Amino acid sequence: MISGARLVAFLACTDLDRSAVFYTGPLGLTLLERSPFAVVLEGGGTVLRVTRVETVTAAPYTVLGWDVDDLDTSVTELRARGVEFLRYAGMDQDRFDAWQTPSGTRVAWFADPDGNTLSIQQHPAA
Repeated sequence: MISGARLVAFLACTDLDRSAVFYTGPLGLTLLERSPFAVVLEGGGTVLRVTRVETVTAAPYTVLGWDVDDLDTSVTELRARGVEFLRYAGMDQDRFDAWQTPSGTRVAWFADPDGNTLSIQQHPAA
């Protein structure tokens, strides 16, 4: 059964060098492998394979995200590393560019160099 197997996430990019710099630099993931076809990274126990393609068609939704303990601190640290957060018309986002869901989870979005939408989220204290 695969339910106990290690999960691997996939993203597409057009420039492996640029993606490697973004994911290991500002985001702090660990580079595990580099080939002419992909960069393989690790973060929080999950493997991320960023595969080179000719053209990336960015999805109009979040494709990868992280649960964080302190969204405000995470946003501040990522901004200091050059990450720009996204704002969406019609969504009430606070000074940390975070929107609060009806359940109280706060979410802030940003994009990788190929326009893939990424997010960080903080769940309310139990």
